[in-house]
Amino acid sequence: MSRWGTALDAAGISDPRLREDYTHQRKLVAGYRRSSYLAARLLLPPPLLPHLIAATAFMHRTDTLLDSGPAEERAGAFAEWAKQVRDGLAGGGSEHAAVRPLLHTVSAHPGLRERVEDFLDAAPLELEFTGFAAEADYQRYVDTYALPAFMLIAGLFAGEDTPVGYREACRVYIDGSQRLDFVNDLSEDLADGRLNLVRETLDAHGVSRVDLEKARDTSGTRSLVAHVLGQAHQSLSGSRSLVGLAPPEGRPLFRAMIEIEQLTATAAAAKGPGVLRAPARPPLPATARVLLRERRHARRPR
Repeated sequence: MSRWGTALDAAGISDPRLREDYTHQRKLVAGYRRSSYLAARLLLPPPLLPHLIAATAFMHRTDTLLDSGPAEERAGAFAEWAKQVRDGLAGGGSEHAAVRPLLHTVSAHPGLRERVEDFLDAAPLELEFTGFAAEADYQRYVDTYALPAFMLIAGLFAGEDTPVGYREACRVYIDGSQRLDFVNDLSEDLADGRLNLVRETLDAHGVSRVDLEKARDTSGTRSLVAHVLGQAHQSLSGSRSLVGLAPPEGRPLFRAMIEIEQLTATAAAAKGPGVLRAPARPPLPATARVLLRERRHARRPR
């Protein structure tokens, strides 16, 4: 039997249709961010892996509906999706293949229900997004959208009794990860018409949106990229307390996530204004060393 089949068995997922649903979600998640999927597959206990896949797939599908297409179509697509999920949560079942795995995971991890609701409540903020005028606007975005999204994942480890300081440590991590994504994904976001950097930060470095869209290598764009990546690196370094607050089965994955994000930030800093043309990627040898080291940690008896 494949490792994935073993994980489904370990999670108690025996219904053939439901196994097929989870398997489809796994393919979507693996295609979305391969390194993150590989880390989860290598480092998580098998019973937890399908549930992490279901939570991640729900988050990604919601985010994609909010970001794709004209505003009026996005609003309608999200409203229909949110209704499907909420109806499923209320009734305990669904004919929607993308909802069924989430409902089963919620039944296995009841604390996730509240986090799903929190994320659906927060999601319309993305429909109204027009950019961040000031740092305070970005911080509100982290609190109201990015953190609830990340808690879908982090909450699976914490269960219903979240340790003191756990949510705060998650916020520090997602602040760093979000800043990194926003600068590293500039070329892709600008192509979609989105500028996710704070406008007052652009002004402080003498950078215009046109400078970014044309991928200009100037002293301003160099200092801007270095500044935002420095902020990201600082938050990621400060989020290491999350490892100690997580239950033992989650620590190898969190430690790997933080280190791979830092490797990505270092690669982006080395690329400088080159990230305006294409994102940086963490070096494969260093990433492999992190995953193999944490794999050894994950296999140690607890």
